Amino acid sequence: MMRNRLFFCFILLISVSFFAKAQDKKEIRKAVKQHNRAVYLKDGWIRDPYIYLCEDGFYYLTGTTPTYGDTREAGDPYNLGLDHVSRKMGLKPSIVGYQIRVWRSPDLAEWEYLGEPFSLEKGYWAQQFPDAFQNKSKKNWLLWAPEMYRVDGKWVFVHTSPEPVGNGANLIIADHADKNDSFAFPMGDDMRDKHDPSLFRDDDGTWYLTWSNTEIAPLKPDFQGLAAKPVHIDPSDRSIGHEGATIRKIGKKYVLFGTAWSTDDSRKGSYNLYYCTADRITGPYSERRFAGRFLGHGTPFQDKKGQWWCTAFFNGNIAPVSKLGIQNRDLSETAQTINEQGTTIVPLEVKTGKDGDVYIRAIDPAYAVPGPDEAQRFQP
Repeated sequence: MMRNRLFFCFILLISVSFFAKAQDKKEIRKAVKQHNRAVYLKDGWIRDPYIYLCEDGFYYLTGTTPTYGDTREAGDPYNLGLDHVSRKMGLKPSIVGYQIRVWRSPDLAEWEYLGEPFSLEKGYWAQQFPDAFQNKSKKNWLLWAPEMYRVDGKWVFVHTSPEPVGNGANLIIADHADKNDSFAFPMGDDMRDKHDPSLFRDDDGTWYLTWSNTEIAPLKPDFQGLAAKPVHIDPSDRSIGHEGATIRKIGKKYVLFGTAWSTDDSRKGSYNLYYCTADRITGPYSERRFAGRFLGHGTPFQDKKGQWWCTAFFNGNIAPVSKLGIQNRDLSETAQTINEQGTTIVPLEVKTGKDGDVYIRAIDPAYAVPGPDEAQRFQP
């Protein structure tokens, strides 16, 4: 066991010298048009990348990132990003920061950095528990998995935050996506204990909040709190996963996405995306199905042409492994991925059958099939 850990640490250390760069902008534009292979859009340390196509014609990107200006981003590109994992393996501390950072692009190729529209010291829980923030170094503040939405001329952000106030998620209404100024927190205490919050707007205009794999509740107008008691939703045969749950509506079906390790053992195997479907948002949902390998905590989104994609990122205990022969390679020894550090998008095939049910699967062959380490067995 010690020998394996030393080997993994060695691989992480030497990989820094070979940290990959994103594809050329012309290549990205061509690949997006072709919609048949994964596209490495943007390098730089990020987890849980979230892409949102806004009505203004720009794609907005955010995610779990280092604090702006943290020099460790360049010097430690494969930092695991999880404190407990880093400590267990004797690696450097997490470089996850305490800000929401935002980029935008007109075409998924040319990215403009907008800034840091929110940081934890401006949040609701900093107002409620100022001592917790004063007594803990900013190096130990953590902001995870932000998402952003344009609603009635405002920006709505959600995120989870385990430190310095435990389970201190925020729902933030802001005027800008590029300025750290005034905020409103209409959910108040209702955002406590909402791990990995995500928003979904139904056809009738009702907004729903999902969290914690998977609780769901409708929201009051203007996000003034929960409008009903939460309901637990899951596939008919098992849990959707352990994090990163989100909902999309495709045709007449509600599609619940969730994330789990392929082996059902934490940080063993590949970090995958699964889904299930239902006629009603609160279920009942179908059996759990496979959407894509290495797509865990990805954002399913449509581009300007209506093509479906899913974001992907580096999440492993060793540097990215080769795609060559990956379909038949057992990855169960430790957490492994083919994704480089940064933001990758992977094309999805999305089909609606005669019965209205929805089929979703990654198109790129390296992501399209469950590996031999997959604990669940799926229908062809």
